[in-house]
Amino acid sequence: MDPTSSSSSSLRWRILRQALIHRSDSQSEAEIKRVSRKSTQGFNLIPCQVLDSSPESEDSREASLCYSIPIAASPKLYLTQRVDNCSDLNDFEISNRHNIDNTGLVCQWPSEEVLAYFCMSQPDRFRGKRVIELGSGYGLAGLVIAAATEASQVVISDGNPQVVNYIKRNIESNSMAFSNNTSVKAMELHWNQHELSELTNTFDIIVASDCTFFKEFHKDLASIIKVLLKANEPSEALFFSPKRGDSLDKFLKEIENVGLHYVLTEKYDEQVWKRHETLVKGDDESWPSYDKSHCYPLLIQITNYHK
Repeated sequence: MDPTSSSSSSLRWRILRQALIHRSDSQSEAEIKRVSRKSTQGFNLIPCQVLDSSPESEDSREASLCYSIPIAASPKLYLTQRVDNCSDLNDFEISNRHNIDNTGLVCQWPSEEVLAYFCMSQPDRFRGKRVIELGSGYGLAGLVIAAATEASQVVISDGNPQVVNYIKRNIESNSMAFSNNTSVKAMELHWNQHELSELTNTFDIIVASDCTFFKEFHKDLASIIKVLLKANEPSEALFFSPKRGDSLDKFLKEIENVGLHYVLTEKYDEQVWKRHETLVKGDDESWPSYDKSHCYPLLIQITNYHK
């Protein structure tokens, strides 16, 4: 090992330090890019433009983004979210209090864009259906479903109350983009909640992205999927998650343990696969540390019956 290079663990601590003190260290930027899995533009499936400032807030930690859904006659979507590297200690205190992770505030994760693109590409799958997004972050996929698929209801949920506040603002900002026949609402939902009588066996479709990384949440996540899906009618959960070592495999074990079934698909969309192959070859410098196991989301279709 080169003694002048830093270990991956120390570099990740530097990433955290920079996020907390809001100051960059130019000497470590190259090394941090080497270890970080973040991308400057993700899979680049839905055109996105960063606006000059947030129309709803003068908070310097926030930015407003405009997403152009790439199908005919689709409205633009406007999302307010945190700018990169603007976490503070209060964010972590809230995460600890609610026993949740803080990833929903960090950025718009690439798997969320893939989920949104996949759902947008299959409107018939969602038309007239009741849909809930779990661990939604800023809500891009849920908003795309509400704007482009004619679902009857879209619930966009997260366990972090700060994130849910952003979802509420983003729903309000895009209310004119939704069909009059589509009900859209935000919800604070913790996967270990026991009192869910109003939601039990309610949804035709559950969607989620990048929700299987933390193994301590696997059991609760598998259980709430079973609770939320309709029991006596065809229903499904569509998850997009990279393998991330053995994390996805362990989650799928929990899915089997609660009596659900799944189908794992690697190549589920030609455009996503084409973009993936470009990144694997290293032809795109926007994602220098792209790694299939950690970055490419597999499609997991979960049902209460064998497909």
